Amino acid sequence: MNKPTLLILAAGMGSRYGGLKQLDPVGPSGETVLDYSIFDALRAGFGRVVFVIRRDLEAAFRAGIGGKWEARIPCGYAFQDLADVPEGFAAPADRAKPWGTAHAIRAGRQAIAGPFAAINADDFYGADSFRALAGHFAAEQNPTAHCMVAFRLGQTLSAHGSVSRGVCLRGADRLLTGIQERTKITRHADGTLWDEPDGEAPAPLTGNEPVSMNCWGFRPSVFGDLDAAFRDFLRGAGGTSPKKEFTIPSVVDGLIRSGRGTVAVLDTASRWFGVTYREDKETVQASIRALVASGEYPESLR
Repeated sequence: MNKPTLLILAAGMGSRYGGLKQLDPVGPSGETVLDYSIFDALRAGFGRVVFVIRRDLEAAFRAGIGGKWEARIPCGYAFQDLADVPEGFAAPADRAKPWGTAHAIRAGRQAIAGPFAAINADDFYGADSFRALAGHFAAEQNPTAHCMVAFRLGQTLSAHGSVSRGVCLRGADRLLTGIQERTKITRHADGTLWDEPDGEAPAPLTGNEPVSMNCWGFRPSVFGDLDAAFRDFLRGAGGTSPKKEFTIPSVVDGLIRSGRGTVAVLDTASRWFGVTYREDKETVQASIRALVASGEYPESLR
């Protein structure tokens, strides 16, 4: 079997965080969060890394990230560009940002020919998540059988503000049937969890709900689904909106409902953590120090 590729979505800026958090060091020897993802993917059996970035970030990524890893794993680059749309379409004149996560994955279509995992650059997924993805690719050869790693909601929250999460719905066969968006989740002082979207009634949550943190495993057939879904998106309200996003959950929902593919929900023993707000950085650094102390990671990944 061809070794899977790791596709890292790194084109975005952290608006709430206040800077380019993908290159912010969090490890004891200056490692970034995505350094740990590459390390974990490499030891899980992945054979290549492709970074999806903006063109103006290429020099910084090649120097700060690619240069550290190119001797250990082949690295490629794909570019998320607002003008990257199917023939016959164009971006609205008042649109400033690219189209979202599905558009970012679509940007890698020329660089990937086999199975691949797609992850966020600024999220820590843990070694077990990459082992689960690699195991799925090894065991399942159906060209339309995709997968995702699900984390427990209670382990994905920030102490510094509300978060939005996609709760995974799955059947008895553990295949994904849909994703329910929860847009304003907070933990109250009494420890209870609530989704409190503006203008809607609050909904209680248990914290055990499996949630998507954009840790996906795809076969290359998904690029056809992405292209068709993007055309539909552009023909609709997305084609004229300056802000509406073309997202992976919407594409996955479409391929599931149409019967064009399946998505296995993989549970993981890994704990997710990420830097949503600048105040989260200290927590991430402490979590990584604990993993280093436990022997999960060396003091330096170099």
